[in-house]
Amino acid sequence: MAMVYPYKKYNYDVSIGGTSVGGFSEVSAPDISSDPIEYREGNFAVNTVGKQPGLIKYENITLKWGMTDSMELYNWMKEVEGGTINRKTVVISLQDDTHKEIAKWTVISAWPTKYTATDFNATSNEVAVETLVLAHEGVTRDK
Repeated sequence: MAMVYPYKKYNYDVSIGGTSVGGFSEVSAPDISSDPIEYREGNFAVNTVGKQPGLIKYENITLKWGMTDSMELYNWMKEVEGGTINRKTVVISLQDDTHKEIAKWTVISAWPTKYTATDFNATSNEVAVETLVLAHEGVTRDK
């Protein structure tokens, strides 16, 4: 029987609003959860609590990238600061070693909630990294 190897996580592409805005060094995975609601009536036949699904929650997604002269993502955050919420669709595609798409997640109605500039350290030997945190209203795995 042939060994089937799982896909690696280092080849991926991110597009925001249908446009590839550059490479990201790190993208947090879309996270979906449902908090259980516990309920029990006094005349239940067993002495345990019943559980049913509660509201669905989508955790924020964090994008990190090496700083360049592009201001596109920073300006998106500045729109929010100015009172304009410009929601966009974000697509995260996992690729195999030949850069063929093998999995895809679509993030619905995303908008920035936090921007962090790089830290500064004169003795550091690292790339300057900016961070953008996105809130959203849902995620689907399309492939």
